[in-house]
Amino acid sequence: MNHMILTSFLVVALSGSHHVACFESSELGRTSSQLVWNNVSFTGTQPFVGILKGAADECSDVMNLSVSQRCEFVKNTSDCNQESGFINYPRLAFCRFSPQLLPLAITLYAVWLLFLFLALGLAASKFFCPNLSAISSILGLTHNVAGVTFLALGNGAPDVFSAMAAFSRPHTAGLAIGALFGAGIFVTTVVAGSVALVKPFTLASRPFLRDMIFYMAAVFWTFTILYKGHIALAEALGYIGLYMVYVAAVLVSAYIYNYRKRSINGPTPVQTPDLLTSGEYSESLNKSIQTYDEEYQPLLPHTLSTSQILLGSLRPVDSRRWRRKPWTWRVLKLVKMPLEVLLLLTVPVVDPDKEDHNWNRPLNCLHLITGPLVCVLTFNSGQYGLYLIEGEFPVWALVVLFGVFLAAIVFCSTTNEHPPEYHFLFSLLGFVVSALWINTAASEVVSVLHMLGIVFSLSNTVLGLTLLAWGNSIGDLVSDITIARQGYPRMAISACFGGILFNMLFGIGLGCLLQMFGGNHIVTLEPEGLLCWILSGALGLSLVLSFVLIPLQCFHLTRAYGIFLIVFYFIFLLVALLTEFGKIHLGAL
Repeated sequence: MNHMILTSFLVVALSGSHHVACFESSELGRTSSQLVWNNVSFTGTQPFVGILKGAADECSDVMNLSVSQRCEFVKNTSDCNQESGFINYPRLAFCRFSPQLLPLAITLYAVWLLFLFLALGLAASKFFCPNLSAISSILGLTHNVAGVTFLALGNGAPDVFSAMAAFSRPHTAGLAIGALFGAGIFVTTVVAGSVALVKPFTLASRPFLRDMIFYMAAVFWTFTILYKGHIALAEALGYIGLYMVYVAAVLVSAYIYNYRKRSINGPTPVQTPDLLTSGEYSESLNKSIQTYDEEYQPLLPHTLSTSQILLGSLRPVDSRRWRRKPWTWRVLKLVKMPLEVLLLLTVPVVDPDKEDHNWNRPLNCLHLITGPLVCVLTFNSGQYGLYLIEGEFPVWALVVLFGVFLAAIVFCSTTNEHPPEYHFLFSLLGFVVSALWINTAASEVVSVLHMLGIVFSLSNTVLGLTLLAWGNSIGDLVSDITIARQGYPRMAISACFGGILFNMLFGIGLGCLLQMFGGNHIVTLEPEGLLCWILSGALGLSLVLSFVLIPLQCFHLTRAYGIFLIVFYFIFLLVALLTEFGKIHLGAL
């Protein structure tokens, strides 16, 4: 029964998240009487064709005007007011700050961007991933199935949500292409090269070749679509279908490998290298998937009162651990502390591995109030939450009243010591709330990067392949190097190729599907000049080189090859930046 409830709830939750990002598309559909509106073209009564391009972003012209005209231009230009987040960054910078303070505004935006990346990583690693892990455990999924489905989603949540947020706006679609391709190059060169430098090792040949073949197929497919200039519904669904084929290949290969091992070694189960590298690449987040650290869940004596239990669960750091850590860790902890407390107050986390399943009666009752409130206030930037029923009573107040009613029932019918039978439902609530937090942070990241591109006259593609790709991939770099140092380089290198495959297929597939669900039956992708082709070509070249050179080395990754991969990335980055600033162009080739 629990399995049926979980499965049906996840379907509804994921379909609901589509509406969050495709609201703008439906708005564009209602203006079909116009020939061109905000870079989305419509032709008569033919099926809508949405054009996603960044080169025609009218808001980028603001820096060509005098300082006295910028505020009025931003107010009257639709591209400057399409931000789906909570803050209109162009209007704030050009209308609220004086022209002399524009550098200060940009500096604050850069700091805010770092904070948003921190929020993305924290929400994904300590709240989104643990709840997905709990759901997969409750559903009784095997490690292979969980690794390539729920845990892959948790590992790639920042990348996928950032891509979906970028695709939901016509003038920022280049960010999604740049970020997904840029992250692919960064992970397969810098991250993989760093793993080889830290711990030279021999790859498991079959899982590596399988992952490379699927990833090269995804890159080639994307390259073909960019060359054609449009993507239809069948092709967008094909991205999702290709990943399903990959999941099937992982399961079949694991089954065959285990069957052969059993036939040789007998019925005793043996943990095989193929099993580790194929289905559990998302174990690169192994430490973060342990849900809370010990500081979040101290052992609570039964003599503590309910208020003491609540206050103890919200303590952001243990005093003994604080004294043992270096000053850099303490500074970072102070920065993250407001975020951690906010997420602890709003996102429940279920841990099936613990005896009490992480049950905290006062805090979980509070989650029944704060969780739905966060959902209604972050859904579509809070537009539905602020809606007034009959022009008088706000929706968010009705949600609070309903949450108080549920919390009172749960509080009166449970005890502090034993979780109720329906405690698994809190993992579903935590999944939805953390997903909306991640989606909100990703939308703000895209909006800030769009603003920085306007000010510095940078294309969305270069912002995607640098800042957005680095911000979303730095966690992979740290975690994979840590895993390699612990003696598991195969697991780390598997994460390099398996994770980015999920991100690309679901990032592009879901992003384009969102536009189609809004009425655009064909989405037209217009690459931002030569840089987009350099980006896709460099990713394809890096994959082909690895596909050819690694087997020639008998699948042994040496430090020399790690250095080669890192040098390859910096050469690509240099060529991309020279192209962006006009030093390399088609006329010079």
